[in-house]
Amino acid sequence: MALKAYILLVITTLGWGGNAVAGKFAAGHVSPALLTSGRWLLALLLLLPFALPHLRREWSVLRAHFLFLLGMGIVGFALFNNFYYLALNYTSAINGAIEQAAMPLLVFAANFLLFGQRVSYSQIIGFFISITGVALVATNGNLPGLLSLDVGYGDALLILSISFYGAYTVALRWMPKLHWSSAMVALALGALIGGAPFTVFEAWSGSLILPDMTGWFVIVFAAVFPSIVSQACFIKGVAIIGANRGGLFINLVPIFGTLFAVLLLGEQLEMFHLIALGLVLGGIALAEHKPDRAQV
Repeated sequence: MALKAYILLVITTLGWGGNAVAGKFAAGHVSPALLTSGRWLLALLLLLPFALPHLRREWSVLRAHFLFLLGMGIVGFALFNNFYYLALNYTSAINGAIEQAAMPLLVFAANFLLFGQRVSYSQIIGFFISITGVALVATNGNLPGLLSLDVGYGDALLILSISFYGAYTVALRWMPKLHWSSAMVALALGALIGGAPFTVFEAWSGSLILPDMTGWFVIVFAAVFPSIVSQACFIKGVAIIGANRGGLFINLVPIFGTLFAVLLLGEQLEMFHLIALGLVLGGIALAEHKPDRAQV
């Protein structure tokens, strides 16, 4: 079962890594809040035909947990995405990559404080090894450059956005037993509800950018892969191995994002990219080694 979870979580991070590159294409072609709302609206429309039989069969469960599922969609999808996009207007991509990689630590802390779930020594060491790999990518192989990073308003927004997704990840333990498509429909609806005020604000403030052909391409990609495929795989993967272990895989996102940038944007692959990939994978492997022993 663990192998299945690993495969699902790697697929998850492949989609999210691709989304980071797609976000570069979106700049100037569709505004951030409209991109978030558009991707979840399209994802909902794509899901509904496949989900209808399951929605009918599981309606009693959905109705009993409907507010919870909407809340999960608002927090994990709408608030995370919108605050993350907003933060990147005020801070660097380097800060964004490093601070997003801290999300597993927030999951560890929340699980310990709320549920008394202890963390193994191997998970702690594995986390720091993998986050070193992320920092290596984020600083282009110059780890001492971390000391010169500016921290300000954008970084506070980043931590806020990451906290939202950390809360979503921890709360997945209460996800009702549903077919993945039924759950995703409810979550996508929550994302639309939560994202609507941000889109309205863009329109009101004059910062709304309607999508051109490139913008539509990004919306379609984001709806299919990061929104449907990755989120469904993440839910199923975390259900198998838990939030602490599953959250560590998020450190693969900037690694895959870098590799996609090399393949799709023509950026140069450096030796430190390969070293970083080895550190991230090694850290995850160490955290997964006998995770139930030596708890602290």
